Amino acid sequence: MRRIRWAAAAVSAVVVSSVTPASASDGGLGRFYHQRLAWKACTLGPGDEVGAQLDAAGARCADVTVPLDYAHPEGRTMTVAISRLAASDTGHRIGTMILNGGGPGPSIDLPPYMRELMGAAGPRYDLVGVDPRSLGRSGAVDCGWPSATWIRGAGETRRSFEGSVGFAEDLAARCARTNGAVLPYISTPNIARDLDVVRGALGERKVSYNGASYGTYLGQVYAAMFPGRLDRVVLDSSQDGASWGPRLLAGTEQANERALSDWAAWAAGRHATYGLGGTRAEVLATVHRILAASAHSPLVVGRYRLDDTMLPVVLADNLGTDEEEARATLADSVRVLAQAAAGRPVRPTPALDDELAYVLTGTDSRDGSGQAAIICGDVAAPRDPAGYWRDVRRHRRDSPVFASMSYDIGPCAFWPTRPAEPPTSLGGPLPALMVAATGDTRTPYERNRTVHRLLPGSRMITLRDADVHAPYQRGYPNLCVRDRVNDYLATGRLPARDLVCPAEH
Repeated sequence: MRRIRWAAAAVSAVVVSSVTPASASDGGLGRFYHQRLAWKACTLGPGDEVGAQLDAAGARCADVTVPLDYAHPEGRTMTVAISRLAASDTGHRIGTMILNGGGPGPSIDLPPYMRELMGAAGPRYDLVGVDPRSLGRSGAVDCGWPSATWIRGAGETRRSFEGSVGFAEDLAARCARTNGAVLPYISTPNIARDLDVVRGALGERKVSYNGASYGTYLGQVYAAMFPGRLDRVVLDSSQDGASWGPRLLAGTEQANERALSDWAAWAAGRHATYGLGGTRAEVLATVHRILAASAHSPLVVGRYRLDDTMLPVVLADNLGTDEEEARATLADSVRVLAQAAAGRPVRPTPALDDELAYVLTGTDSRDGSGQAAIICGDVAAPRDPAGYWRDVRRHRRDSPVFASMSYDIGPCAFWPTRPAEPPTSLGGPLPALMVAATGDTRTPYERNRTVHRLLPGSRMITLRDADVHAPYQRGYPNLCVRDRVNDYLATGRLPARDLVCPAEH
């Protein structure tokens, strides 16, 4: 899940209460809820791999018209792109399930993948992928950024931190120039309102929901705004409302340090292959030498220049799972970076080349632009750079690699608009099935426990001793997790109590 990729118009108030189907018409929303969808092929043109894969699987696509501003539905509209893979087991059809893969990022591609993942339950659902507004095919916000992510580290020195401040300010300024007119209307509450319009346009009284990472926060917001509209709900690696926002990485640094340490032990056992050190401590010392070298001068890796503000991002982006292939990929990358730190001429591996192109070029600019538009549109960020630098320095001793990333400033500190409404109040009865790994580096385990406490009636499956984010949707090799989630999706019966699944590696 490539979604760490994870997270100057005046703002008018867009505070809209939840609408019921009956009141939707009275509020001017009836034409949106009752629109007729025009289903079509998903491929948009040559080179559209996502569309081609959806078409090959038998999915169809449609554009759902929604208000840009729900406070003024008679005004401008936009379209939200959806895909639907209809149930093939029509005799045992359960209903429609909306999918969100987190990020925030596009999710229109998910139905074929999720059908396979869901086992016998998959063919019994109409699986619907939705690109949230500002992302993918749904009015993508592309600010022309020189990177596909807004995430940076503060670096090792005050000078590097000042560089990251300038970078963040530039990202926000680009969005103000290119997309200022739409930014006030990009937010999770409006995405939730869009999902309810999708539900109505599909003719469903209720829908099931399967969300991971950010998708769990979106699911909670939807449940709070539109109570009674959800049937079966899976929340995979849950993000709590209190830590959601521009500083959502704060508090993840220790989980990333632990995962890095676990990876170092794995790499030490393969010193003959990677040459990074024969013990955990030696491998971690190699990483710290690379970080120190990148602070002295950017590492030259082929056509790329990688400094201390970006090295933690590259490392963290490869700590989303402890699977063998992912660990080997990180070891190959660190080996190249160690050679660069020693001043040797190197070229990136294909995986590292892809990684560096993502974080250091504007090839996929709209990924980060659209993600930031949602995050900055949800919660206001502190504006004073000095506070961020204090936080970095305060946490660096306990988290020498990742504190600079977790507490660094971002574009929301300079965002041209303020959130149009307060965060949605979350919690209340929601009989959801939650999945959480104890070593999750994106949504740490305690955040999952917080959500679990806020949702009476929910049950949680804990995957023990695994450093992985979104284990169910990722397809992490743990049959205990997968079988129990799929049994719930097939039967609708939650486990009688919370469960623990041991790691299988």
